[in-house]
Amino acid sequence: MASLHSLLLCVFVLSAALSHSHAQLTPNFYNNVCPMALPTIKSIVSSAIKREPRMGASLLRLHFHDCFVNGCDGSVLLDDTATFTGEKTAFPNVNSIRGFEVVDKIKTQVNKVCKGNVVSCADILAVAARDSVAILGGPNYKVLVGRRDARRASADDANGNLPPPFFNFTQLLSNFQSHGLNLKDLVVLSAGHTLGYSRCTNFRTRIYNDTNIDPKFATALQGNCPQSEGDDNLRSLDMTPKFFDNAYFKALLTNKGLLHSDQELFSGGSGDSDGLVKYYSRYPIAFRNDFGSSMIKMGNMNPLRGSNGEIRINCRVVN
Repeated sequence: MASLHSLLLCVFVLSAALSHSHAQLTPNFYNNVCPMALPTIKSIVSSAIKREPRMGASLLRLHFHDCFVNGCDGSVLLDDTATFTGEKTAFPNVNSIRGFEVVDKIKTQVNKVCKGNVVSCADILAVAARDSVAILGGPNYKVLVGRRDARRASADDANGNLPPPFFNFTQLLSNFQSHGLNLKDLVVLSAGHTLGYSRCTNFRTRIYNDTNIDPKFATALQGNCPQSEGDDNLRSLDMTPKFFDNAYFKALLTNKGLLHSDQELFSGGSGDSDGLVKYYSRYPIAFRNDFGSSMIKMGNMNPLRGSNGEIRINCRVVN
């Protein structure tokens, strides 16, 4: 009887351990389920960036905007329905986030090579972001996977959780801390702006009203961003928008941050933040390493796991 009790106890402990391990994000989640999943995602991301280098920044941004609204659950991809208004039409996202067609293509191809619906849309965003960064010269950090997808999205939640480009330093830090991130995470993740472009509407107020901006830089930007039109005119977020490097930090040191929120990281009210900007401007390898660590940390924000959520067949709609 004691032997049977011990056996049952061992089975219970093993079962609990397996259940617990299944609930944790891991870089090896798809190794047995579908070993071709991650290589397939990388191939499609690579092709998309080759066609349009800006797409790398767009895919990175999709992951960020997904995670900051109720966790990394793929909710940013959901179209509006009769029962909810999704995140795509929220103020920080409307006419701004993009790359949905690439995600659709990834999902279709992954389902094909995996012979079934086993890879979540939330994981696709996380992997595509990592691949985008690596392809454009950044760190090839070990992305963690095993997330499941949300069944709802909320424009109100997106409006309340995503930091807008007009935030000051105190507001930015408070926003990141509310998501379990710290000052270093704020500085290195903001430097995702080493890639890509921003619309005139996001930096118009800065180039006409801010005082902590290089005058020649502001004048040059005003030529492509007039005060009353040209909302969708684009400007690169730093001088090398197709390459992952530390030019973003060097720009902040000379008051050439494109967005108000970018420049707030240097001389915006924190000596510690100023110190980090100077440090990363001098040590690009440190920036690469810390960026990878902060991306992994952000990717761990409240993911759905185990039996929570679902794995969507189509990333735009719930099953």
